[in-house]
Order: sequence, then structure tokens, then C-alpha cells
Amino acid sequence: MAKRESYKTAMSRLEKIVRQIDSDELDIDRLGDKIREANELIAYLSGKLGKVEEEIGKLLDTGPEDSAEK
Repeated sequence: MAKRESYKTAMSRLEKIVRQIDSDELDIDRLGDKIREANELIAYLSGKLGKVEEEIGKLLDTGPEDSAEK
């Protein structure tokens, strides 16, 4: 997985893997690899979401009066 992969691209890759698993498209030899890849994507996406939530929280904690002082 590319380090600078966008959230949208990573989510698309994860959705594709889920579709492949749901449709029984994968043989048993590839299933383990795809599940590992899906776990990596889930960790990456969760990390990105956590960072965004943190940034939004900081912005919401900073009211208009705080911004004017800076």
C-alpha cells in the first residue's frame, strides 16, 4: 500500500476486496493474502479517520475569539 494513498483510493480497494470475498471470487490460496491486505487497509483508514477527528476536535475547541488572538 502506498504511504500517500488517499482515503478514497484505500476505501475503494477495501470495497473491492470485500466484494471478492462475498462473491467467492477468491481461491483459498489468495484468500489469506486478501484478508491481510484488507486488515492493513482497515488500519490505515482508521488511522486517517482518527487524525481527522482529532483535527476537527481541535478546531471546534478553538472558538472565534481564540482565532482572533493568533
